Amino acid sequence: MPRVCRPGRSLAVRPQRRDTAGVSHELHLLAALSALSPPKLADINADIREVCAAVTGLSPLPAESRGGAVDPMVSEFAEQFSADVTGINPAQRLAFSDLLGVDTFRVATLIFIADFVPRVLAGLSSLGVDVAVDGDVWDHDTDPADFVLDVFGPAVGRMRALDPVTTEIVRLRGARVHNCRLCKSLREATALEAGACETLYDQIDHYETSEMSDRHKAALRYVDAMIWTPSQAPGDELLRHFSHEEAVELTLDVMRNASNKVAVALGVDAPRVSEGTEQYRLGADGQPIYT
Repeated sequence: MPRVCRPGRSLAVRPQRRDTAGVSHELHLLAALSALSPPKLADINADIREVCAAVTGLSPLPAESRGGAVDPMVSEFAEQFSADVTGINPAQRLAFSDLLGVDTFRVATLIFIADFVPRVLAGLSSLGVDVAVDGDVWDHDTDPADFVLDVFGPAVGRMRALDPVTTEIVRLRGARVHNCRLCKSLREATALEAGACETLYDQIDHYETSEMSDRHKAALRYVDAMIWTPSQAPGDELLRHFSHEEAVELTLDVMRNASNKVAVALGVDAPRVSEGTEQYRLGADGQPIYT
């Protein structure tokens, strides 16, 4: 099991204007994600952090670099990943995996971190929360893929301030924008039990002109901003419809859901069913339980 942080590591979360006591652990995980720096991938990590920031127009995460050369193909892959992951073509995918070999999934996960942590920081800032990222101490030991899949994702999945229907609508919006075939085929059982249905989900793609509630429209506008224009995340609007704790959870949910970009980028997002949908339930441990 990967460590959340190494002994002596400084992770600072500075709340401004609003109390973040209920979500401090999850916010610390953002700082821990930012500190991941596998030694042999340090130059790649530094390059892709600059590339992704250039796409989003946000400040790049700090990075450790040894001044080595990075294959331009990796930079191009990261640029497309950040701009629109659905645009990665089979030739790019093959070249990426041929070059990186056993590190393919690990580097794709580093790109996800470089791409999405700044988006989340921008979203949180619009909610009045400042997460300080320490650029002086690095975690050279924790595997990025293990941390995202086994630590960060489940920690966010265990959060329960946000109602299950909104959580599922937010997930499905990200699934459709990133065109994750697996994610689009799934339906969370707790949301269905709480009253969600396909009639509601069918409105997601045209939510602005739909009969969805103002609360759900505000949530989807916020999701879209984090995906397309993160520097303009409408935190004030979101807070008119959600409590601060709900809004922070929603923000972290967008990133947890967006980990599907790694699967889409690598072409390993095939659904588990040949037709229709498959139900799952988000367990108390934050991990999906398939039924």
